[in-house]
Amino acid sequence: MGCMTRVLTERLGSLWLMGLNRPEKRNAADLAMLHDLARAYAVLHTDRDLRVGVLYGVGDHFTGGLDLADVGPGLASGDLALVPPGGIDPWGLHTEPVAKPVVMAVQGTCLTLGVELALAADVVVAAAGTRFAQLEVARGIMAFGGATVRFPRLGWGDAMRWLLTGDFFDAAEAHRIGLVQDVVPDGTQLERALEVAGRIAAQAPLAVQATLANARQARTDAAVASSRLLQTVRMLAGTQDARRAMAAYLSKQPVEFTGE
Repeated sequence: MGCMTRVLTERLGSLWLMGLNRPEKRNAADLAMLHDLARAYAVLHTDRDLRVGVLYGVGDHFTGGLDLADVGPGLASGDLALVPPGGIDPWGLHTEPVAKPVVMAVQGTCLTLGVELALAADVVVAAAGTRFAQLEVARGIMAFGGATVRFPRLGWGDAMRWLLTGDFFDAAEAHRIGLVQDVVPDGTQLERALEVAGRIAAQAPLAVQATLANARQARTDAAVASSRLLQTVRMLAGTQDARRAMAAYLSKQPVEFTGE
């Protein structure tokens, strides 16, 4: 297991585990954590052997949000460099988004940037006791990690209810509005996230990444995404994985994909 000071990293087969590691501060994100997380996402983005990222929080809480004592002055001055050179923005705002799927496991408190990480992730598993809040308006600022862009896609009224009040909501509400996809007993969230990530990793990686990229494109320009479908499928159909999958289908044998 590796450690980038604030983020634990570990390879588990083709999975890349990233753990927010400041439990004594409820995993509040200082600049060191933001930079380490961007570096961890860059590894997932560039390493061909990694197929899926799994993001979780060490300890009882996913995150208490930003450590304003550390990052507040930079926010006020405009000098805050959120992504270090070579990093990939986990929120997908300041760099291209990570090319691989991210499954996220949350527990305890999941505040502000934690909600925005969930909005930027692809599948989110929440412990039943998780409490969420987008608190920025109560702190005199506004969400700047993508909540104003992504939250309304879940439904305008639901987004405004939580963005404009700063109120807390529970895992059941997070599931109802589509912020999380699975609610599980407390303490089992990472296990379930690993199961989901493993299912994704078992599929053809080029097909998974192409599906993810096209779905993202459709959010901003459905016509462009539609126009690219046949060209992308044609490319995928010519891969060794597609040929291997067809042979396995005909022979009714399992297939192991290689990403080629």
